[in-house]
Amino acid sequence: ASYQYDQNRLIEKVSLLKESLYIEPIEARFTFENGKVAEFQTSSEGQELDIEELKTRISSKTLSLVKASRPQIITITIPVKILHPKTTTDKANNYGIKELVAQGSSQFVGSIPNRMYNIALAATRLNGILIKPGETFSFNKALGDISVFTGYKQAYVIQNGRTVLGDGGGVCQVSTTFFRAVLNAGLPIVERNPHAYRVSYYEQDSGPGFDAAIYVPSVDFKFKNDTEHYLLIKTDVNPDTGNLTFELYGTKDNREVIISKPVITSITSSPEPLYIDDPTLTKNEVKQVDFAVPGANVYFTRMVKKDGIIVQDDTFSSRYRPWQAVYMRGTKE
Repeated sequence: ASYQYDQNRLIEKVSLLKESLYIEPIEARFTFENGKVAEFQTSSEGQELDIEELKTRISSKTLSLVKASRPQIITITIPVKILHPKTTTDKANNYGIKELVAQGSSQFVGSIPNRMYNIALAATRLNGILIKPGETFSFNKALGDISVFTGYKQAYVIQNGRTVLGDGGGVCQVSTTFFRAVLNAGLPIVERNPHAYRVSYYEQDSGPGFDAAIYVPSVDFKFKNDTEHYLLIKTDVNPDTGNLTFELYGTKDNREVIISKPVITSITSSPEPLYIDDPTLTKNEVKQVDFAVPGANVYFTRMVKKDGIIVQDDTFSSRYRPWQAVYMRGTKE
């Protein structure tokens, strides 16, 4: 008996396998533009089918198959070859920014278009900012003026005990999401303020209490980068899914972060609805401009360990006022 082995046939047979196994290596990118990181991408290894090693493994089984007195089934582990990127993350920058340290997210499903616009604008302006080691980061300082003069549109904000249209409505969604990323990173929080009442957007994917209000210039969100390396802010806004994500890149330093679930210690019912006469609306016309929300006292804890030693033990408390529904009642004849 004679046998033939055609390597070209082998290559043809494994072509689909070769294609499915191939992963292109990703080159690191780190570029500056106008004082911010304009492009950042961590490097990662790729892989491909090691065809020469596969040929060797098949050849090593050939003799035993030829000598066998009956048909046999053999198993060969498919060999892969690691493909290394030419530029690794460590080589791309000298800021110690090499890996994802922590992230935070929130949902804004149901927001009006102007609110979604403001969320995207504020998140974009924070994207690419570098925070120095030892620096105390101020949300208000980093974002600057929030008004129509800096590109923001009018959306609902909490002002003087009412929910009204104001410049930059929705920016607190951004500070809230950033707060969650900083919490998860185990960084010391210098200033955090809860909202006046529970906002439904912030509880779409979270319990109450995980929010951070800002109001320029008096109400701020601040934290300290107490790591030995720079931190890079990366943001992503997805209007299709209504999801906002903050990512902090840097160098991990063996922190373990333990965050409790929120504890609600009391709930207060909403007051009776308030009706306000409005001469611009026709008589018997009623328009709701604010919505009832029960009040609550909430707290959660965060413990941060480093190399097994507790370095932070925080309690974040929120006292949310009960909010009443407000209706405008027409008086125009």
